[in-house]
Amino acid sequence: MTTTAATVPRPHRPLLILTAAMGALAVVTALGILLDPRVLTGMPIWAKPFKFAVSFTVYGFTLAWMLSVLPRRSRVAEWAATVIVGVAVIEQGIIVLQAARGTTSHYNQSTAFDAALWSAMGTSIMVLFLAHLVISIGALRQRLPDRVVATGIRLGLGLSLLGMLAAGPMVYGPHYGAHSVGVPDGGPGLPLTGWSTTGGDLRIGHFVGLHALQALPLLALLLNRFPASLDVRTRVRLLRIAGTAYGVLVTLLTWQALRAEPLLKPGGLTLTAVAALFAAAAGATWLALARRANA
Repeated sequence: MTTTAATVPRPHRPLLILTAAMGALAVVTALGILLDPRVLTGMPIWAKPFKFAVSFTVYGFTLAWMLSVLPRRSRVAEWAATVIVGVAVIEQGIIVLQAARGTTSHYNQSTAFDAALWSAMGTSIMVLFLAHLVISIGALRQRLPDRVVATGIRLGLGLSLLGMLAAGPMVYGPHYGAHSVGVPDGGPGLPLTGWSTTGGDLRIGHFVGLHALQALPLLALLLNRFPASLDVRTRVRLLRIAGTAYGVLVTLLTWQALRAEPLLKPGGLTLTAVAALFAAAAGATWLALARRANA
């Protein structure tokens, strides 16, 4: 078979370098958690740099893979990805610097220097959102040969934008400057994540939404393992159902947090909404499979 330039994966080197660098930083900061006894807002002082390093590792690798499977090279998307690399370096650099100084990075305006760093972080977050949006539009405009993988990539990119927007209440409005709702930041939290166990936590919807970037493409690859029993149209339908349910779940988690309700202590209203979501998703899945069986 003849291989053309359009079929050869094109690794985005800056993203791969970012992935390797953040992976190495994750190891270093993990050692910091073990060796440095300092605690900040109820968590080991190196926990936040570690979590962000892991997040950027996964994010960089995922974007690199997505760009490599596009059938046509998109210079605009590649430039946007390079911008994301620069933003990630700035963001992570400030988080590490502030941890080393023994202070917080997010929302810290205690001195002019801290305020300048937080302002730079806020700007970088907005730039990352716009660059991610550019890549999403680029993926929407191209026709990938595998419809199932294409649907997974597009849903993943779109829903991760929703996850970024879920962080909005933390930087705008009455909840500005805090992760928790109804309780102070730094109180009792879940292991590693630090998500509040006594009040709402806006990081939960943000986290789940961001990782749609991995979840939906992985589901697409999983569905493609059953080509004999599931035709392409059915696989695409199942992905769209999963994507819709995922987006509603992100909204529900954010809504729960805004009502100052802990993740693991849902009230009746939240349980009813979640039950309705799962019932609707299960019903839609059954209908999609029934249509396939009757086709």
